[in-house]
Amino acid sequence: MRPDTPAENVDHTAEAARLERTAGLYPEDAEALLLQAAAHLELSGDRPAATALYDSLLASQTGLENPYLVRALKASNLWEYGHEAEARAIIDGVRAASPQDPAPWVIVAEALEAHDELESAQETFTEGARLLLREGTEPPYSTHPLLFGRHRVRRMLGVGHDEWDMLADTLHTSPVPLDELHDPKRVWSLGSDNPAELAAEISRLRAELGTYREALSRPFPVAVLHWPSEELTELVTAYPPLAEEYPSHDQHLTTIEASLRELAASGTPNLGIVTGTVPSYEAFAASEGASPADGALLPQYATTLAARGRAVAWPPQRGAACWCGSGRVYGECHGTETS
Repeated sequence: MRPDTPAENVDHTAEAARLERTAGLYPEDAEALLLQAAAHLELSGDRPAATALYDSLLASQTGLENPYLVRALKASNLWEYGHEAEARAIIDGVRAASPQDPAPWVIVAEALEAHDELESAQETFTEGARLLLREGTEPPYSTHPLLFGRHRVRRMLGVGHDEWDMLADTLHTSPVPLDELHDPKRVWSLGSDNPAELAAEISRLRAELGTYREALSRPFPVAVLHWPSEELTELVTAYPPLAEEYPSHDQHLTTIEASLRELAASGTPNLGIVTGTVPSYEAFAASEGASPADGALLPQYATTLAARGRAVAWPPQRGAACWCGSGRVYGECHGTETS
Protein backbone atom coordinates (compact mmCIF):
# COMPACT_ATOMS: atom_id res chain seq x y z
CA MET A 1 0.00 0.00 0.00
CA ARG A 2 1.37 3.41 -0.94
CA PRO A 3 1.75 5.77 2.04
CA ASP A 4 -0.44 8.35 0.33
CA THR A 5 -3.31 5.92 -0.33
CA PRO A 6 -6.41 7.06 1.58
CA ALA A 7 -7.53 4.41 4.07
CA GLU A 8 -11.02 4.24 2.62
CA ASN A 9 -9.59 3.30 -0.79
CA VAL A 10 -7.59 0.32 0.46
CA ASP A 11 -8.61 -3.15 -0.68
CA HIS A 12 -7.55 -4.92 2.50
CA THR A 13 -7.96 -8.41 1.07
CA ALA A 14 -5.78 -7.60 -1.94
CA GLU A 15 -3.21 -5.87 0.26
CA ALA A 16 -3.02 -8.92 2.53
CA ALA A 17 -2.47 -11.17 -0.50
CA ARG A 18 0.29 -8.87 -1.79
CA LEU A 19 2.04 -8.92 1.58
CA GLU A 20 1.85 -12.71 1.73
CA ARG A 21 3.46 -12.93 -1.73
CA THR A 22 6.17 -10.49 -0.64
CA ALA A 23 6.84 -12.58 2.48
CA GLY A 24 7.52 -15.55 0.22
CA LEU A 25 10.16 -13.53 -1.64
CA TYR A 26 11.81 -12.13 1.50
CA PRO A 27 11.74 -14.86 4.18
CA GLU A 28 13.98 -12.82 6.51
CA ASP A 29 11.14 -10.26 6.76
CA ALA A 30 8.28 -12.79 6.70
CA GLU A 31 7.25 -12.28 10.32
CA ALA A 32 6.75 -8.51 9.99
CA LEU A 33 5.10 -8.82 6.56
CA LEU A 34 2.67 -11.55 7.64
CA LEU A 35 1.69 -9.60 10.76
CA GLN A 36 0.81 -6.68 8.47
CA ALA A 37 -1.13 -9.06 6.23
CA ALA A 38 -3.08 -10.38 9.22
CA ALA A 39 -3.92 -6.81 10.26
CA HIS A 40 -5.37 -6.15 6.79
CA LEU A 41 -7.43 -9.34 7.01
CA GLU A 42 -8.82 -8.20 10.36
CA LEU A 43 -9.73 -4.84 8.82
CA SER A 44 -11.41 -6.61 5.91
CA GLY A 45 -13.58 -8.54 8.38
CA ASP A 46 -12.01 -11.91 7.59
CA ARG A 47 -10.92 -12.65 11.13
CA PRO A 48 -10.70 -16.46 10.66
CA ALA A 49 -8.17 -15.89 7.85
CA ALA A 50 -6.18 -13.59 10.15
CA THR A 51 -6.14 -16.32 12.80
CA ALA A 52 -4.90 -18.79 10.20
CA LEU A 53 -1.98 -16.45 9.44
CA TYR A 54 -1.13 -16.12 13.13
CA ASP A 55 -1.27 -19.92 13.42
CA SER A 56 1.03 -20.37 10.42
CA LEU A 57 3.56 -18.02 12.02
CA LEU A 58 3.42 -19.82 15.36
CA ALA A 59 3.81 -23.18 13.62
CA SER A 60 6.72 -22.09 11.44
CA GLN A 61 9.99 -23.97 11.80
CA THR A 62 12.07 -20.79 11.91
CA GLY A 63 12.26 -19.01 15.24
CA LEU A 64 10.04 -15.97 15.63
CA GLU A 65 11.55 -12.71 16.82
CA ASN A 66 8.52 -11.99 19.01
CA PRO A 67 6.29 -15.04 19.46
CA TYR A 68 4.42 -13.42 22.34
CA LEU A 69 3.42 -10.51 20.12
CA VAL A 70 1.95 -12.99 17.62
CA ARG A 71 0.11 -14.80 20.43
CA ALA A 72 -1.23 -11.53 21.82
CA LEU A 73 -2.52 -10.43 18.42
CA LYS A 74 -4.11 -13.82 17.86
CA ALA A 75 -5.88 -13.62 21.23
CA SER A 76 -7.19 -10.13 20.53
CA ASN A 77 -8.46 -11.21 17.13
CA LEU A 78 -10.10 -14.42 18.42
CA TRP A 79 -12.07 -12.56 21.09
CA GLU A 80 -13.48 -10.22 18.44
CA TYR A 81 -15.30 -13.04 16.67
CA GLY A 82 -16.59 -15.07 19.57
CA HIS A 83 -13.71 -17.27 20.70
CA GLU A 84 -13.53 -15.78 24.18
CA ALA A 85 -12.40 -18.89 26.07
CA GLU A 86 -9.46 -19.52 23.74
CA ALA A 87 -8.54 -15.83 23.79
CA ARG A 88 -8.52 -15.77 27.60
CA ALA A 89 -6.33 -18.88 27.73
CA ILE A 90 -3.78 -17.29 25.37
CA ILE A 91 -3.83 -14.03 27.34
CA ASP A 92 -3.16 -15.94 30.57
CA GLY A 93 -0.26 -17.68 28.83
CA VAL A 94 1.26 -14.43 27.61
CA ARG A 95 1.03 -12.88 31.06
CA ALA A 96 2.58 -15.96 32.69
CA ALA A 97 5.48 -15.88 30.22
CA SER A 98 6.41 -12.32 31.27
CA PRO A 99 7.66 -11.15 27.85
CA GLN A 100 10.40 -8.51 27.87
CA ASP A 101 8.76 -6.53 25.05
CA PRO A 102 6.02 -4.01 25.98
CA ALA A 103 3.89 -4.65 22.88
CA PRO A 104 2.35 -8.01 23.94
CA TRP A 105 1.47 -6.56 27.35
CA VAL A 106 -0.28 -3.59 25.74
CA ILE A 107 -2.22 -5.73 23.26
CA VAL A 108 -3.57 -8.22 25.80
CA ALA A 109 -4.38 -5.46 28.28
CA GLU A 110 -6.27 -3.51 25.61
CA ALA A 111 -8.14 -6.67 24.61
CA LEU A 112 -9.30 -7.04 28.20
CA GLU A 113 -10.18 -3.34 28.34
CA ALA A 114 -12.17 -3.53 25.10
CA HIS A 115 -14.35 -6.23 26.65
CA ASP A 116 -14.93 -4.31 29.89
CA GLU A 117 -12.51 -6.41 31.94
CA LEU A 118 -11.13 -3.23 33.49
CA GLU A 119 -9.70 -4.74 36.69
CA SER A 120 -7.84 -7.40 34.70
CA ALA A 121 -6.68 -4.79 32.21
CA GLN A 122 -5.27 -2.64 35.02
CA GLU A 123 -3.51 -5.66 36.52
CA THR A 124 -1.99 -6.53 33.14
CA PHE A 125 -0.76 -3.00 32.43
CA THR A 126 0.70 -2.90 35.94
CA GLU A 127 2.43 -6.29 35.60
CA GLY A 128 4.06 -5.14 32.36
CA ALA A 129 5.14 -1.82 33.83
CA ARG A 130 6.55 -3.46 36.95
CA LEU A 131 8.56 -5.88 34.83
CA LEU A 132 9.89 -3.45 32.24
CA LEU A 133 10.37 -0.09 33.95
CA ARG A 134 13.63 0.63 35.71
CA GLU A 135 13.38 2.68 38.88
CA GLY A 136 15.11 6.03 38.59
CA THR A 137 15.56 5.91 34.81
CA GLU A 138 13.66 7.51 31.93
CA PRO A 139 11.12 4.99 30.58
CA PRO A 140 12.00 3.92 27.00
CA TYR A 141 9.62 5.20 24.33
CA SER A 142 8.34 1.67 23.71
CA THR A 143 7.01 1.50 27.29
CA HIS A 144 4.97 4.71 27.08
CA PRO A 145 1.80 2.92 25.83
CA LEU A 146 1.93 0.75 28.96
CA LEU A 147 1.83 3.80 31.20
CA PHE A 148 -0.77 5.63 29.09
CA GLY A 149 -3.05 2.56 28.93
CA ARG A 150 -2.70 1.99 32.65
CA HIS A 151 -3.57 5.66 33.29
CA ARG A 152 -6.66 5.38 31.08
CA VAL A 153 -8.01 2.23 32.73
CA ARG A 154 -7.37 3.52 36.23
CA ARG A 155 -9.29 6.71 35.41
CA MET A 156 -12.21 4.60 34.22
CA LEU A 157 -12.06 2.63 37.47
CA GLY A 158 -12.08 5.87 39.45
CA VAL A 159 -8.89 5.18 41.39
CA GLY A 160 -6.58 7.98 42.47
CA HIS A 161 -3.28 8.80 40.82
CA ASP A 162 -0.15 6.96 41.88
CA GLU A 163 3.49 7.60 40.92
CA TRP A 164 3.18 5.84 37.56
CA ASP A 165 0.06 7.84 36.68
CA MET A 166 1.95 11.05 37.42
CA LEU A 167 4.85 9.78 35.32
CA ALA A 168 2.43 9.12 32.44
CA ASP A 169 1.17 12.70 32.76
CA THR A 170 4.77 13.93 32.53
CA LEU A 171 5.59 11.82 29.46
CA HIS A 172 2.44 12.86 27.59
CA THR A 173 3.31 15.74 25.25
CA SER A 174 -0.10 16.54 23.76
CA PRO A 175 -1.58 19.99 24.54
CA VAL A 176 -4.61 18.24 26.05
CA PRO A 177 -3.65 16.60 29.40
CA LEU A 178 -4.09 12.85 29.89
CA ASP A 179 -6.51 13.49 32.73
CA GLU A 180 -8.84 15.24 30.31
CA LEU A 181 -8.43 12.70 27.52
CA HIS A 182 -9.06 9.81 29.92
CA ASP A 183 -11.80 11.46 31.97
CA PRO A 184 -14.60 8.86 32.33
CA LYS A 185 -17.08 11.73 32.52
CA ARG A 186 -15.75 13.22 29.29
CA VAL A 187 -18.64 14.65 27.29
CA TRP A 188 -18.79 13.29 23.75
CA SER A 189 -20.26 16.44 22.32
CA LEU A 190 -20.32 15.75 18.58
CA GLY A 191 -24.11 15.62 18.74
CA SER A 192 -24.44 18.56 21.09
CA ASP A 193 -26.19 21.83 20.25
CA ASN A 194 -23.66 23.71 22.38
CA PRO A 195 -20.89 25.17 20.16
CA ALA A 196 -18.48 25.39 23.11
CA GLU A 197 -18.87 21.67 23.90
CA LEU A 198 -18.45 20.79 20.24
CA ALA A 199 -15.29 22.91 19.92
CA ALA A 200 -13.81 21.39 23.08
CA GLU A 201 -14.40 17.84 21.89
CA ILE A 202 -12.93 18.59 18.46
CA SER A 203 -9.85 19.94 20.23
CA ARG A 204 -9.53 16.72 22.25
CA LEU A 205 -9.95 14.56 19.16
CA ARG A 206 -7.29 16.56 17.32
CA ALA A 207 -4.91 16.07 20.25
CA GLU A 208 -5.49 12.31 20.22
CA LEU A 209 -5.01 12.17 16.45
CA GLY A 210 -1.78 14.15 16.81
CA THR A 211 -0.49 11.63 19.35
CA TYR A 212 -1.28 8.71 17.03
CA ARG A 213 0.37 10.46 14.09
CA GLU A 214 3.48 11.16 16.15
CA ALA A 215 3.73 7.49 17.10
CA LEU A 216 3.25 6.34 13.50
CA SER A 217 5.76 8.81 12.10
CA ARG A 218 8.42 8.09 14.72
CA PRO A 219 11.66 7.50 12.81
CA PHE A 220 13.37 4.14 12.82
CA PRO A 221 16.21 3.92 15.34
CA VAL A 222 19.71 5.27 14.97
CA ALA A 223 21.17 1.79 14.71
CA VAL A 224 24.64 0.37 15.20
CA LEU A 225 25.62 -2.74 13.24
CA HIS A 226 26.40 -5.92 15.19
CA TRP A 227 28.02 -9.06 13.77
CA PRO A 228 27.77 -12.34 15.73
CA SER A 229 31.12 -14.07 16.11
CA GLU A 230 30.66 -16.68 13.35
CA GLU A 231 29.27 -14.12 10.93
CA LEU A 232 32.15 -11.73 11.58
CA THR A 233 34.71 -14.50 11.00
CA GLU A 234 33.04 -15.39 7.71
CA LEU A 235 32.86 -11.72 6.72
CA VAL A 236 36.52 -10.84 7.24
CA THR A 237 37.64 -14.16 5.72
CA ALA A 238 35.66 -13.50 2.56
CA TYR A 239 36.50 -9.78 2.45
CA PRO A 240 39.94 -9.18 4.09
CA PRO A 241 39.84 -5.35 3.70
CA LEU A 242 37.11 -5.31 6.37
CA ALA A 243 39.56 -6.69 8.94
CA GLU A 244 40.70 -3.08 9.34
CA GLU A 245 37.19 -2.20 10.47
CA TYR A 246 36.92 -5.26 12.71
CA PRO A 247 40.28 -6.22 14.30
CA SER A 248 38.60 -8.70 16.67
CA HIS A 249 35.11 -9.72 17.75
CA ASP A 250 35.67 -8.64 21.37
CA GLN A 251 36.77 -5.19 20.22
CA HIS A 252 33.77 -5.04 17.89
CA LEU A 253 31.40 -5.63 20.83
CA THR A 254 33.18 -3.09 23.01
CA THR A 255 33.00 -0.51 20.24
CA ILE A 256 29.25 -1.04 19.80
CA GLU A 257 28.50 -0.44 23.49
CA ALA A 258 30.83 2.57 23.64
CA SER A 259 29.29 4.10 20.50
CA LEU A 260 25.77 3.72 21.84
CA ARG A 261 26.67 5.22 25.21
CA GLU A 262 28.33 8.14 23.47
CA LEU A 263 25.24 8.72 21.33
CA ALA A 264 23.00 8.52 24.39
CA ALA A 265 25.21 10.99 26.28
CA SER A 266 24.95 13.43 23.36
CA GLY A 267 21.14 13.33 23.61
CA THR A 268 20.47 11.16 20.55
CA PRO A 269 17.09 9.44 21.09
CA ASN A 270 15.71 6.14 19.78
CA LEU A 271 18.91 4.08 19.66
CA GLY A 272 19.07 0.50 18.47
CA ILE A 273 21.19 -2.41 17.29
CA VAL A 274 20.81 -4.33 14.03
CA THR A 275 22.39 -7.75 13.53
CA GLY A 276 24.00 -8.47 10.19
CA THR A 277 24.47 -11.70 8.27
CA VAL A 278 26.91 -12.25 5.44
CA PRO A 279 24.30 -13.39 2.85
CA SER A 280 22.11 -10.40 3.68
CA TYR A 281 25.07 -8.02 3.44
CA GLU A 282 26.17 -9.51 0.11
CA ALA A 283 22.65 -9.12 -1.26
CA PHE A 284 22.61 -5.50 -0.11
CA ALA A 285 25.97 -4.82 -1.76
CA ALA A 286 24.72 -6.38 -5.00
CA SER A 287 21.61 -4.19 -4.90
CA GLU A 288 23.89 -1.15 -4.54
CA GLY A 289 26.17 -2.31 -7.37
CA ALA A 290 29.14 -2.24 -4.97
CA SER A 291 31.67 -4.67 -3.54
CA PRO A 292 31.00 -6.10 -0.07
CA ALA A 293 34.65 -5.34 0.71
CA ASP A 294 33.86 -1.61 0.65
CA GLY A 295 33.66 -0.51 4.30
CA ALA A 296 31.64 2.56 3.30
CA LEU A 297 28.67 0.23 2.72
CA LEU A 298 28.47 -0.85 6.36
CA PRO A 299 26.63 2.23 7.73
CA GLN A 300 24.23 2.13 4.77
CA TYR A 301 23.55 -1.55 5.43
CA ALA A 302 22.82 -0.80 9.08
CA THR A 303 20.42 2.00 8.13
CA THR A 304 18.64 -0.26 5.64
CA LEU A 305 18.17 -2.99 8.26
CA ALA A 306 16.79 -0.42 10.72
CA ALA A 307 14.39 0.95 8.10
CA ARG A 308 13.13 -2.59 7.54
CA GLY A 309 12.25 -2.89 11.22
CA ARG A 310 15.18 -5.12 12.15
CA ALA A 311 16.49 -2.92 14.97
CA VAL A 312 16.34 -3.95 18.61
CA ALA A 313 16.05 -1.07 21.05
CA TRP A 314 19.08 -0.17 23.17
CA PRO A 315 19.53 -0.39 26.09
CA PRO A 316 17.68 -3.67 26.65
CA GLN A 317 14.85 -3.72 29.16
CA ARG A 318 15.58 -4.63 32.76
CA GLY A 319 16.40 -8.32 33.11
CA ALA A 320 16.64 -8.84 29.35
CA ALA A 321 19.46 -10.76 27.72
CA CYS A 322 22.43 -8.75 26.48
CA TRP A 323 22.32 -7.68 22.84
CA CYS A 324 25.69 -9.39 22.19
CA GLY A 325 24.18 -12.88 22.27
CA SER A 326 26.17 -14.11 25.28
CA GLY A 327 23.00 -15.31 27.00
CA ARG A 328 23.83 -13.26 30.09
CA VAL A 329 21.60 -10.50 31.43
CA TYR A 330 22.58 -7.12 29.95
CA GLY A 331 23.23 -5.59 33.38
CA GLU A 332 25.77 -8.35 34.09
CA CYS A 333 27.35 -8.21 30.64
CA HIS A 334 27.84 -5.10 28.47
CA GLY A 335 25.51 -3.12 30.73
CA THR A 336 28.07 -2.94 33.53
CA GLU A 337 29.71 0.41 34.20
CA THR A 338 33.14 -0.97 33.37
CA SER A 339 32.15 -2.38 29.95
